[in-house]
Amino acid sequence: MLKHTDKDLNGKQKAAILLVALGSEHASHLLPHLQEDEVKELSVEIARLGAIPSELRHQVIREFYNICLAQDFIMEGGVDHARAMLEAAYGSERTQEILNDVTRALEMMPFDSIKRIHPAQLGSFLQDEHPQTIALVLAYLGPQAAAGVISALPPDLRPEVAERLATMGSTPPEVIQRVESVLQRKLSSVAGQELSAAGGLKSLVEVLQWVDRNTERLIFDNLSETNPELLEEVRKLMFTFEDLIQLDDRAIQQVLKEVELKELALALKGASDMMREKIFKNMSERAVNMLNEEIEYMGPVRVRNVEESQQRIVGIVRRLEESGDIVISRGGEDEVLI
Repeated sequence: MLKHTDKDLNGKQKAAILLVALGSEHASHLLPHLQEDEVKELSVEIARLGAIPSELRHQVIREFYNICLAQDFIMEGGVDHARAMLEAAYGSERTQEILNDVTRALEMMPFDSIKRIHPAQLGSFLQDEHPQTIALVLAYLGPQAAAGVISALPPDLRPEVAERLATMGSTPPEVIQRVESVLQRKLSSVAGQELSAAGGLKSLVEVLQWVDRNTERLIFDNLSETNPELLEEVRKLMFTFEDLIQLDDRAIQQVLKEVELKELALALKGASDMMREKIFKNMSERAVNMLNEEIEYMGPVRVRNVEESQQRIVGIVRRLEESGDIVISRGGEDEVLI
């Protein structure tokens, strides 16, 4: 069942509601402008919608209209002009809400045009750029794509880019505009933001979850010499598949609810005996038997496929931690649970 307000929905759900509200004829004119994977994701969301309350539909349409209106004002005369025009129409409080909507809707749009480029090609394209420029681009890519880019960079360049990504603070929009101009890409979305916050320690950790082991080791070895304090902070936030052993039984059971049997079987092909025992302990006897049968039936598999499966499960763990469904105890933290 859908939430009662648009604030409870994510961007994909709102986009799906908007397409349904537009009707098939008008929506069909929009879909060709989207990437294939985006069309697939929206199709899934539309299939999940069910009945859409009329008030919720109106809320989503109003938000979309206000974002478009604000963008037009911003392009016409900048943020101050947009604020003045919106305040004249809606008042100061509603204007701030609209500008906040614009920021949320556009916050990840910088460098959006390069996201469709294969990471290996993008890495080759960026390798002659300044490490700070590369780090800025990586900050706006998804973790998996950024990992592919950083792995494609020359080995001697990867550690410096990783360190700059981790230590990056807020970047003024005009700086991003200049960088994208140099990279011959059009910037279309940061005009409504005073500062665009990207990069940082969390970004580096997310990227490292997807790089290959050699790249991870190279970056860690370099940081141990150039910035050991940063390395320690990264290690505290890093979580590997084998770290599942540190989770309590309740957390393990919560994770297992989110993982398909085939995915778990593939991940356990490269796991230690202790890791397997930890998993088996939190499954029913019938489920353990099914899992062992799946592992045996699978036969030999590529190490890369096993590692990718393990990383997907790590992604589930991180998502559950961020939502507060599980707690990961990290070394050095005085964390008390009550």
